Amino acid sequence: MKILLAIDDSHSAAAPIREAATRSWPEGTVVRVMTVLEPISSAAYIPEAPMVPLTSPLELQVQQDEALGMVASVARMLAPQGLIVETVVRQGAPGRTIVEEAAEWGADLILIGSHGRTGLRRVLMGSVAQYVTAHARCSVEVVRSGPGEEEHAPEP
Repeated sequence: MKILLAIDDSHSAAAPIREAATRSWPEGTVVRVMTVLEPISSAAYIPEAPMVPLTSPLELQVQQDEALGMVASVARMLAPQGLIVETVVRQGAPGRTIVEEAAEWGADLILIGSHGRTGLRRVLMGSVAQYVTAHARCSVEVVRSGPGEEEHAPEP
């Protein structure tokens, strides 16, 4: 079985990580821990303008290093569970990038958290989980955080 575990650095990442770590999976299950860096460009603020990166190369490198550390930390948490663990960091729009990664890799399941946004915040910020469930070709499990969850993904 191939599971794409899509995480970010928010509190909503703790629930799918916990789900991946505590559930019984078939022998030989591969979990690909993935996070997506969303580069900020002028197009996010002025859609008609040419895309101009607003993030410096140094800032991008720092973000990349932090993302690599985060997925490696989660991989260390999952490895003792007998899972085969891979890590990947991609750049792009999170929902679309997760769906593309799952399709290209041949994932059987995407595990993703939900921020639980509602109302205007959801309309303005969108929902990565909603996009993934609507567009993925494989099964998707959206795991909600429980009350009192940590504000950031757990550290080993």
